[in-house]
Amino acid sequence: MQKEVKKTPFYEMHLKYKAKIVEFAGFLMPVQYEGIIPEHEAVRTGVGVFDVSHMGEVEVRGKDRLRFVNYITTNDAVKLAPNQVQYSAMLYPDAGIVDDLLVYNLADRAFLVINAANTDKDYKWIIDARKFDVSITNISDSIAQLAIQGPKSEPVTQKLFDLDLAAIKFYWAIETKMAGMPVLLSRTGYTGEDGFEVYMENKYASKVWDLIFEAGREFNIRPIGLGARDTLRFEVRYCLYGNDIDKTTNPLDAGLGWIVKMDKGEFIGREALLKIKEAGLKRKLVGFEVTGRGIPRPHLDIAAEGQVIGHVTSGTFSPSLKKGIGMGYVEIGFGDIGKKLQVIVPGKDPIEVEIIKGPFYKHGTRK
Repeated sequence: MQKEVKKTPFYEMHLKYKAKIVEFAGFLMPVQYEGIIPEHEAVRTGVGVFDVSHMGEVEVRGKDRLRFVNYITTNDAVKLAPNQVQYSAMLYPDAGIVDDLLVYNLADRAFLVINAANTDKDYKWIIDARKFDVSITNISDSIAQLAIQGPKSEPVTQKLFDLDLAAIKFYWAIETKMAGMPVLLSRTGYTGEDGFEVYMENKYASKVWDLIFEAGREFNIRPIGLGARDTLRFEVRYCLYGNDIDKTTNPLDAGLGWIVKMDKGEFIGREALLKIKEAGLKRKLVGFEVTGRGIPRPHLDIAAEGQVIGHVTSGTFSPSLKKGIGMGYVEIGFGDIGKKLQVIVPGKDPIEVEIIKGPFYKHGTRK
């Protein structure tokens, strides 16, 4: 039976702001309002607000909650300080990626934020992996989330809280109140810019939206759609599940070795990763810029010396760099910085590209 498409608590706001609505991850979501490029530039230079209520949230409670999260994720959750946030991944036993996620170490629970399209799958996987003294609850349908992103995000958000936001470092959080409403506020985001994310019960969503937009009026705050969300994350080369990582990829191939702590003890996928390391990587995820003309698109082949050596996973026009950029997996011998490759476009001339180091956009205000 076909599942019902959901609406977030901000759906009516999206209509009010004349958003173009699309179905995404089982939700009716705004893909753009005034256009991807002006929305993208608004976040790079000012401040914008994303409805990210479609993301999934799972709570893990009990005395062994961090021990359990450590077992199901690759990063070292046990080392998290109270209110610290961690980027991590969950793996299948063969080291394929179940999902990438955020782990919040809150006072009485671990709070896991997972990708919208994976929520049901992830929750079942977590339940199936359950061990130790923990309780696990999927609270996704009761939680709304807004992301306030951009160099002006702090002065906007500061108006709404009595606490000193400058004291909150990147990837730290606090459970507090906004105008008497309980919220979880974290200095996190996926745009490369400074920013905050606010989690709240659905019943507070409309009021929180109004307060944020009133606070941001003097900074020309505006709503941002999924289209600009993708170009922003891609310019700073953050992976997107379903494009750059999935069950057929492992974190070492994807350049996510920095969130894999092999020495922390047992975790799901560790044995497979050890074998992959021992055998040596066969491919790697690289970033490349277009040196000629054209826009690389997902699934196109990547070639070198007349041979197909990989495929594109993400590709777009960069609004900040004014050129095409892409990521893709290539055979390990073709992944060096500065290597010149070609993206094959059926029926057209190939797109000339060059592998680069680091993010495409290097001037973000992320703190």
